[in-house]
Parts: sequence; C-alpha cells; structure tokens
Amino acid sequence: MKLNYKRTIFVGFAFFLISAFWQAYDNAIPLALTNKFGLSQTASGVIMALDNILALFLLPLFGTLSDRCRSRRGRRTPFIVTGTVLAAVLLVVLSFVDMAQLKNVSAVAEVDSPAALQTIYDSQSAETLRTPDGDSYVLQELFTREEFASISFQLEKRDGTLYSVSADAPYTLAFSADHADAVAKQAEDKAFTNPQYTDFVIPARQAYAAAQTDANPGILILFIAVLLMVLLSMAIFRSPAVALMPDVTIKPLRSKANAVINLMGTAGGMLVLGLGIVFATGSLHNAMMSYRLYFAVVAGLMLLALAIFLWQVKEPRFVREMEAETKRLGLEEKESEEKSEKQALSRARRRSLVFLLASIVLWFFGYNAITSKYSVYAGNILNKDYNLTLMLAQGAAIISYLPVGFVASRVGRKKTILAGIVMLTTSFAVAGFLRQSSPTWLMNTMFCLAGIGWATINVNSFPMVVEMCKGSDVGKYTGIYYTASMAAQTLTPMLSGFLMDKLGMTVLFPYAAIFAGLAFVTMLFVFHGDNKPTAKKGLEALDVED
Repeated sequence: MKLNYKRTIFVGFAFFLISAFWQAYDNAIPLALTNKFGLSQTASGVIMALDNILALFLLPLFGTLSDRCRSRRGRRTPFIVTGTVLAAVLLVVLSFVDMAQLKNVSAVAEVDSPAALQTIYDSQSAETLRTPDGDSYVLQELFTREEFASISFQLEKRDGTLYSVSADAPYTLAFSADHADAVAKQAEDKAFTNPQYTDFVIPARQAYAAAQTDANPGILILFIAVLLMVLLSMAIFRSPAVALMPDVTIKPLRSKANAVINLMGTAGGMLVLGLGIVFATGSLHNAMMSYRLYFAVVAGLMLLALAIFLWQVKEPRFVREMEAETKRLGLEEKESEEKSEKQALSRARRRSLVFLLASIVLWFFGYNAITSKYSVYAGNILNKDYNLTLMLAQGAAIISYLPVGFVASRVGRKKTILAGIVMLTTSFAVAGFLRQSSPTWLMNTMFCLAGIGWATINVNSFPMVVEMCKGSDVGKYTGIYYTASMAAQTLTPMLSGFLMDKLGMTVLFPYAAIFAGLAFVTMLFVFHGDNKPTAKKGLEALDVED
C-alpha cells in the first residue's frame, strides 16, 4: 500500500481554497464591521458566529445530500464547484456593499486628515466614549477642536515636533506615562503610532461610523444579507470536500492523506496572510480601506484552485480505483468485522469522554476568541500587522507537527496535550500584558508558542476520541466531538465581544488564557484514549482533524 501523493495534493486544493476564504473572512470582516459600520465588539461577535451557527445545521444537510448525489462528475465534485463559484462571486459582491458603506462615511475615510478629525469632533465631542483599555472619556473635556484635529497618525505632529507629555497638556493627563514611553520609542522607530490616535481618534471615528449606520441602516442589512449568502455558499461544499478524501483513499492510508490535505489548507491560509501583508490590511492607515481589490484577488485565488482541482481530480475514476484496491487487499472484510464488534462505552470511558469534550469546548473558547478578534485587537492595542503574527503562528505549527507526533508516541497523548495547553495558556497570559511599546520579538515569540501549543493539542485530541471509542460507534462520537468544538466557536465570539465592550479590548488575551487554563484542569480527569500511544511516522504525524 502506497499513498498517491500527487493525487492527494490535487484533492487537497479543495481544502486550499476553503482555508484561503476563511483566513480572509476571519481577518477582514471584523475590521469592516467595527471600523466602517461602527458595530460594538458584541454585535461584531454575533455576526462572526453566524458561520458556526449555520454550520451546525447545514454541514450535516449538505453532507447527506452529497451522499445521495449521482452526478456523472461524482458525488462531491458538483457541490465543490457550485459552492466555490457562488462564494467567490458573492465575496466580490460583498466588497461592493463594503464600498457603499465607505461612501457613507467618506467624510472620515481619510484617517489622518485634519478635516476628518474635525468632522468626528463635531459629531462626537459631547458623547461618552471608551478607549481600547476600557477607560471612559468625553472629547470636549480633553481636547479643543483644534487640538483634536492636530492629532496625527504618527507620534510626530504635522509641524514636525513631538507631542508634549507635560502635565499641563490636558489631553495627555491620564496617559502621560504611555506617552513618555512613546517618545522614547520615537527615537528608535520613526513610524511609531501616536497613542493619542489609538486611544481617542479610533473610538471616536467608530462612534461616528455607528451614527451614520443608525441613520442609514439599509447598507448594514444588505451587508449581512450578502454575508449570509456567502456563508451558505461555503456550507454547500465544506462537508463534501471533507468526505472526498476518504472516498478516494483506502482506509489504512487516510491518516497520511489527511495530513497532506491539512498541509494544503494551511498553505492556502498562509498565502492569504501574505496577500494581507501586500495589501497592508493590518495597517491602521488602511483602517478605512476598500476591500474590493483584496477580495477580488482572494476570489480569483479560490477559482484558480478550483480550476486546478477540476483539471486533475476525476472523482468517479478515483472512487472506482479505491474500491478495486479495497477489494484486492481484503479491507472490506476487516471493516465488516469491526462493525460487528461494536459495543457500548463503559461508564469509566464515558466519564473520560465527557471530560475530554469539556476540555475541547474550553480550549476552543480560548483559541477561537483570539482568531475571531485578533485583527481588531492588533490594530487598536498593539499597532501590529496581524498578518505577520498569524503567519508566524501557522509556520510554527507546521514545523512542530512532526516533533509533536514523536513526543506523543513516547510519553502519550494526554501528557502531550497537557504540555500544549501549558504553552497555549502561557502565550495568551503573557500576550495580555503586551502593548504597542512592547518588544516586537516578544509578541512574535508568544504567537509562535501559541502555534506550537495549538498544534500539540490538535494532533492528539481527536485520536484520543477515536481510541477511547474503539469498538463502539466511532462515527457517532466523531459527530459529538465536532458538535462540541463548533458550539464553542459559536459562543465565544459573542461572549468575548461582550466582555471587550464592557471591560475594554485588553480583556481578550486574559479571557483566552483563563479558558485554556480551565482546559488543563478538565484534561487531568481524562483517563482513557491513551492506553497504547503509538508512534506516527512521517506525514502521519501531521494528521490533524479540523
């Protein structure tokens, strides 16, 4: 038995385009919702949870429909083609709705313009606003109209002098220490962002955008409607794409094949992050940018991946070859024997499964809060390009897959997962103390650590479920596993957004660290699924279930 790597790579182009879409969606949509529509983090979190809510109902539906499909192109390919084309087209349509809202807030679209800042001041001077740290302020109590309009994106004033940090400057009273750090940093980095801008201008501009949205809510309604159609389009082919690999791969080789398609998915996500760097989607200077060209390139990338998929993947022929190989190797008889030996889980195994599922829910609560909110957090708190730090995390995860598989084969999955949780908790806890004046290398290091920790958890958690339920209905418990993870990903954007609104954006990483730490506690009570840790070799160590 030998895996056809070339064939599997081409099958993996379906995962490539799926990951490319979700990377762009998770990063750009929260920024559009908060910057251009002025939505709160809670409201943004509700909208960001829509894909997971839809997935709970639509993924099983389209998976079942594809099972029953009898197209000449196969069972899965028609869904992949239809869903990808619709999603790509609708993503471009969404960019035009985004442009319509950008015109609605055009008076403040030039982020560093004195005229834009004057418009913001005239609209929001008497309103109570909140800094990203959660401190309340009223513009007219801190700034005159002229002072506010003079705040530039960089620490340096428009006349070339540095902002004062003296106590007699009313708009620096509460933040003089931060400004002192910023002035010191200015000598090293001429591009260091003015804290006045992130503390006061951005929240006021978002409040202005919210007022414009309230006055003309039709564009937001249209944006959400198109967004729902985009998410529906992605749901059409997500389950069929997942099912295609087992359809064309004999059972003993599916672990290696799953590793290959996961690597293809990671490649798609990293390529879109690279595009984000090229388009500077993570820059505060581009907070009000048009996503038309960026979304068009992402959509083009999806269609290109689909074209390669259709060129090389002949589903009906691949399925026939897999079935013939299965018969030749006598694998049908083995599967029949396994099914006839199914039995109910013991009480002890059920208890372990419950604690494992609780752990899964908790670490997804922490991790997904970061992935759904980090693009907003990075700009407002860290003044960092989220694309680069996320690329580092994914790169570290890829590099760590093989060592993680080796370690798990030696010490067991449970201990390895616990180590991964420690890494994830530590990285989130330390990141919670970092600000834009913190060393860049430290934030990058924490994201690399988070990437390694997450890979360590992912590589071993699903195999524990399979091992624990061996001899029972593995398919049933696999469904429970995904339901638990999906439920967590549905709830955490809303809960984390609510807390960010109430306590400030800086609550994000402590929130994630707490949930990751709780997962460590529940994981201690898992005593099954790790009785016989077996070494995975080569690409098998990359076998990660999404």
